[in-house]
Amino acid sequence: MSIPPNAPLSDAMQRDGFCFVTADIMQPLLQSAGTLSDWTRFAESWNRLGPDPYLAAKGRFRRRRHATFSADAHGALALAPHQPHFQALQYNTLQGDIERWFEPIEASIADGDSLRTILAFCNGLFSSLAPAVAQWHVEVHQFRIEASADAAGEPTPEGSHRDGVDFVLVLLVDRHNIASGTTTIHTPDGKPLGDFTLTHPFDAALIHDPRVFHGVTAVTPLVAGEAAHRDVLVVTFRAR
Repeated sequence: MSIPPNAPLSDAMQRDGFCFVTADIMQPLLQSAGTLSDWTRFAESWNRLGPDPYLAAKGRFRRRRHATFSADAHGALALAPHQPHFQALQYNTLQGDIERWFEPIEASIADGDSLRTILAFCNGLFSSLAPAVAQWHVEVHQFRIEASADAAGEPTPEGSHRDGVDFVLVLLVDRHNIASGTTTIHTPDGKPLGDFTLTHPFDAALIHDPRVFHGVTAVTPLVAGEAAHRDVLVVTFRAR
């Protein structure tokens, strides 16, 4: 997908380093890049995420799967062999400088229409913002944050942070019985720049990672004693 340089998302990203997009805008933008015909099956795959053993070792809990792709500015996209997720300690003080192996995203989801459409959209937008980049290293993360009456869920246990990449998409897939979970954007010295709560499926945050820090407030159940979760897809693009 080719996004014109004067598109509102491009303008906001270039001006502010981030952009919040509501579902009524984001879903049509995605559909302009491809089909979302398997969205129901895509969303249901969050019910089969495995626990994050590295975070459990720190006394916290979340579920996730991970996949890596390669992409180029001409739109080519390929699933890469399964590999670890790595962040330098300067970007992740909680779990940095270690190779973290997570269960792979299920093959039918990684090759499904919804994920390929999301990646095509990201490739078009991010390549238009960084025209000098010919090749991208792309990582895809499925996250489920669960909350209970006696344990709030932490979408970003490392706090306000950068990911050490070029661009980030955070896309809400599902939200059930959850209060809060507000995405916050800050300058490197901590000045608030904006906040937005991903409430509906397809609500999204787009982030130019070198320019701003981002975080998400803890989530709690609206109704105590009932299952509560926040499901998001995080896609990162880093220049090769």
